[in-house]
Amino acid sequence: MTSIEAFSQTLANTLGPSSWITDEEQLTPWVQDQRGLFQGRCLGMALPKTVEDVAKVISFCREAGVAITPQGGNTGLVGGSVPLDHGREIILSTRRLNALRDMSPENFSLTAEAGCSLSEVQEAAAAQDRLFPLSYASEGTATLGGAVSSNSGGVQVLRYGNCRDLVLGLEAVLPNGEIWHGLRGLRKDNRGYDLKQLLIGAEGTLGIVTAATVKLFSRPRALATAFVALPNQAIAMALLAKLRNDSGDLVTAFEFMDRFCLELVTRHISNCRDPFTEPHACYALIQLSSGLLSEDDPQSNLIDLMEYFLGQALEEGWVCDALIAQNDSQSKAFWRLRESLPEAQTQEGGSIKHDISVPLPQMATFIDQASIRVKEIVPGCRPAPFGHVGDGNIHFNITQPLGMDKQAFLDHWEEVAQAVHTIAEALGGSMSAEHGIGRLKREALAAQMPAPEMTLMRGVKQLFDPENLMNPGKVV
Repeated sequence: MTSIEAFSQTLANTLGPSSWITDEEQLTPWVQDQRGLFQGRCLGMALPKTVEDVAKVISFCREAGVAITPQGGNTGLVGGSVPLDHGREIILSTRRLNALRDMSPENFSLTAEAGCSLSEVQEAAAAQDRLFPLSYASEGTATLGGAVSSNSGGVQVLRYGNCRDLVLGLEAVLPNGEIWHGLRGLRKDNRGYDLKQLLIGAEGTLGIVTAATVKLFSRPRALATAFVALPNQAIAMALLAKLRNDSGDLVTAFEFMDRFCLELVTRHISNCRDPFTEPHACYALIQLSSGLLSEDDPQSNLIDLMEYFLGQALEEGWVCDALIAQNDSQSKAFWRLRESLPEAQTQEGGSIKHDISVPLPQMATFIDQASIRVKEIVPGCRPAPFGHVGDGNIHFNITQPLGMDKQAFLDHWEEVAQAVHTIAEALGGSMSAEHGIGRLKREALAAQMPAPEMTLMRGVKQLFDPENLMNPGKVV
C-alpha cells in the first residue's frame, strides 16, 4: 500500500466510508468553480460531521504533508474553494456541519455550524421574530462558514454591514489541529487582539471556521420597494445621500444598474420586462424598511414616505420616473430584474467581471473612466455596471463585443482587469469589495496592496500555517 493509499484508508476508517469520497464522478462538481474559470484535482473529499472530526482530518493531513482546500457551498466567484490542479490535496467540506446550536432572541444572536446555508440561518432567526440580514442570490446554497471565510456582503450591507460586522464569535480548527473555542455572544470584549477578525475574510488560509455566533436584528414590520429611472450615474449617488438623510436612514438596499443591464435581463430572462415605457440612462432599486410606524397600517405609512420623497425628487429633476411596489409580487418582480443579471450576462456571451469598491463620491467618475478605458482596450465591448452602490460596491462587468469570438475576448481578461483596478486604486478604491481574493486576484492583490501590508499578511500566514497546508495558492 502506497503512502497515499494508507492516508486515504486512514481517513475512510476515521470518518466512515460515506464521509470520505474518492470517486471522480462524485467529485466533479466540487473541483471546479461555477464560472468555469478554475478546474482542479484532489485526492478526495472529507465530509466531517463534528468539529472533533475536522480536527482529526487536519491533524492527519499535517502529519502526511497533505494540503487542504476548505469548502462550503462552492458558490465563490474567485476560485478560493477550488483545489489546485496538481491533485495532491484534499477538499474538506463543511456541509455536514449543519446544526443550529443555540438561539438567543433576548441577546439578538444565534450560533450555527459552518455548513448551515444562509437561508437556513435566516429562517431560524425569522422563527424567533428576528432578522439575520446577510442576503444574496446564492443564499440557498452558500454556507455560513463560507460567508464568514470570504467576508461576504450582499444587498443589505448599507443598513447592517457585511459579514465582518455580523460575527460576534467563532469556533475554528487551526492548522495545527487545535480547536479554538471562540463562540461568544458579547458585543463588548476588549481582551487584547480580536482573533476572529483574522479568520473572517481569510478564505480558509489560516484555519477552518466550524461555527459562528452571529448578530440578529429586529424584524422589519414594513417594507417599501421602488424601481426608479435616473438621468445619470452621478444623480444616483446624490439621491441615495438625500434619501438616507430625509428618511432617518431607513434605506435597506440601494441597487444600481445601467440601461444595458436592463436590456440584458429583458432580452434573456423570461417574465422580465422593462417597467417603463421609455428607456432611461440608468436605474436604482430602492428598499426602505422599518419597525412599527403606525399601529393601523405600518406598510402604507412607509409607502407614503417613499411616495413623498420620490415625488419631490421628480419635481426637482433628480428622477425621470418611478414605480413603487404595491404588493409583494410587484416587489419580487423588481428584485428579479436585479438578481437575474448574472444569468442574463452568461447568456449574452463572454463577460470579464470585476468586484470594485470606491468612495461614494467617486462612483460615477469610476464608471465613466473605466468604461472609456476598457473600450480602448477592446473596441466594441459593452460595460455592464451594476451592484450594491449604496455601500460603494459596483460589479463592473464587461460583455464581449457583438460578433467577437468569446475566447478571444476573454484572453483580454488580465489586461482589462489591470486597467480597471488601476482606476479604482487611483480613486481610493479596492479591486475586491465582497468576493474575496482566492486564486483569481492573488497576483492583483500583491500588485495593489502596499508593501508593508503584504509583509504583515504574509507574516500572519507564516505564523498560523508555517507549512502552507491550509488552502495553498489562495490570497497570499
